[in-house]
Amino acid sequence: MTTPATPSGASAPRRREAVHEARVEGFGTVRVVPVDPARDIDLLHDWVTRERARFWGMLDHTRAQVLETYEYLDSLSTHHAFLIHLDDRPVALFQTYEPDADPVGEYYEVRPGDYGLHLMIGPADGGARPGFTDTLLTVFLTHLLAGDPGRRRIVAEPDARNEKAVSRLLRTGFVLGPEIELPHKRARLVFLDRDAFLSRTSSPPS
Repeated sequence: MTTPATPSGASAPRRREAVHEARVEGFGTVRVVPVDPARDIDLLHDWVTRERARFWGMLDHTRAQVLETYEYLDSLSTHHAFLIHLDDRPVALFQTYEPDADPVGEYYEVRPGDYGLHLMIGPADGGARPGFTDTLLTVFLTHLLAGDPGRRRIVAEPDARNEKAVSRLLRTGFVLGPEIELPHKRARLVFLDRDAFLSRTSSPPS
C-alpha cells in the first residue's frame, strides 16, 4: 500500500523560483532563491542565533526580531537576501546591498559600480566538504557580476576578528582593503574586481 505524500486535497509546497541556477560537476545543482521572511523564519532564526554565527550579530535575537529584520530588508530596493540551495537543501544565506544606501558607505570612498555582500554558510550537514564554501561563493559571485555589467566591484566588510571569513574571501579573489570602525564592529574591507574575477573563473584549467 502506498502512502500519499500529502493529505487529500493538499498540495506539496511549491518549489521556489530561482534567480540563478548552476549545475556544478561533481558538486550538485546550486540555486539562488530570494528569502521569503515568513516562509523561512524558522531556518533563519535557527542559523543566526547559533554560536557559530556570532559575527552575524544576531545571537540574542528572538524569532520575532529576526522576522522583523528580514521583513524590513525585503521592503528595500537597495538590499536583498537570498538562500543558497544545493540540490534543493538550503545551505547558505547571502545578502547584497548598495553601499551608498548602507552605513558602510559612510566609511570608505564608494565607487560607481560598487556592490556589497554579506554571507553566512549554514550549519554543516554530514560533515565538511572540501571546497564547499568556495564553490557556493563562486556561483553567487558569478550570478552577481556576469548578470549585471554595471557591477564593477564587490565590497565585503567581515568582522576584522573573523579570520576564517577574511581568508575565505581572499581565496576567491578578493584583495584586502583597510580596517574601518563601524558603529557595531571593527571591520576589514575587502574588494573583488569584476573583470579579474570573471577572467579567472572563465579561464580553462591549466
